[in-house]
Amino acid sequence: MFQQDFCISTSGQGLIEITREVSGIVYESQKVEGLCNVFLKHTSASLLIQENASPEVMLDLNNFFRDLVPEESNYLHNTEGPDDMPAHIKNALLDTSLLIPIKDRKLDLGTWQGIFLFEHRHSKFKRQINVSVFN
Repeated sequence: MFQQDFCISTSGQGLIEITREVSGIVYESQKVEGLCNVFLKHTSASLLIQENASPEVMLDLNNFFRDLVPEESNYLHNTEGPDDMPAHIKNALLDTSLLIPIKDRKLDLGTWQGIFLFEHRHSKFKRQINVSVFN
């Protein structure tokens, strides 16, 4: 197995493509075939595989989840502000871990697929991600 961590700085709510960073780690692992697990070490952001060709998809997803999980509610947990509990709910609806096949030392993603970190908080954060590559 090959493992490596990296950090992504966020600047508020939205999606950040991390395909390039993950692909680089897969290539560095020298694994020709296998699986890549991408794991986010946080509970107020998420990971997803989504279309990476149209920026409107990212805006629509962000707007959809903002409407689905409003900040204006009577959440009991609000220790870090009004976006705290909604961020945890969005995290529960999405994933913190992705498993992606490796073929020819590359992520075997579809033509329009990319890996995204979905930041659910308004503030800036440094998000830690672990990538594990194995046969």
